[in-house]
Amino acid sequence: MRILIVEDEPAAASYLKKGLTEAGFVTDWAKDGADGLHLAVGEEYDLVILDVMLPGMNGWEVLRALRAAGRETPVLFLTARDQIEDRVKGLESGADDYLVKPFAFAELLARVRILVRRAGAKQPVTLRVGDLEMDLLRRRVVRAGRRIDLTAKEFALLELLLRRQGEVLTRSLIASQVWDINFDSDTNVVEVAIRRLRAKIDDEFATKLIRTVRGMGYVVDEQDAG
Repeated sequence: MRILIVEDEPAAASYLKKGLTEAGFVTDWAKDGADGLHLAVGEEYDLVILDVMLPGMNGWEVLRALRAAGRETPVLFLTARDQIEDRVKGLESGADDYLVKPFAFAELLARVRILVRRAGAKQPVTLRVGDLEMDLLRRRVVRAGRRIDLTAKEFALLELLLRRQGEVLTRSLIASQVWDINFDSDTNVVEVAIRRLRAKIDDEFATKLIRTVRGMGYVVDEQDAG
């Protein structure tokens, strides 16, 4: 599960990242509203933890722009503004929850898990492209009736490609989403993983599902990659 923290105070952001990482979440940090919006719109997150008082673009503006962009990512407002009207404004603006600073981390974690679980219940449990089917609950992949065994990273890579079917995913995006690392041009981890995944789901089949878009990245669709 991937969480974006939009918080301008480094100490607060570090505290949140440390606690959420220890709880098993992958976290990114944006230190202002503009950067937070850019990440929230451009990448896939299971939750955004959003401060209200941010430099340049405040939390209200970030949330409105996020919803206007068609993103329904759950948003938890985390702020020192504790007036009832502020809470109402946050929820009516499209936030899913509102927690006032200072807070107990145990309460934050409980709210995070509830929001992520609620959002996950709305997600499909089966992903398909062509004759390939991925069962997310049973962690099974089948193509043309044949069971395909994948490693945990291969499964995560294929899930990312299928969730964003038809969209060209860059190597840097894949590296950050699957391995939680910053992409290094000298690192061929993505290429190696794609090659191994192709060997399992494409090589023995006439129609290829994973295509390389030269100079850009990779895409999964039903167009034969040849």
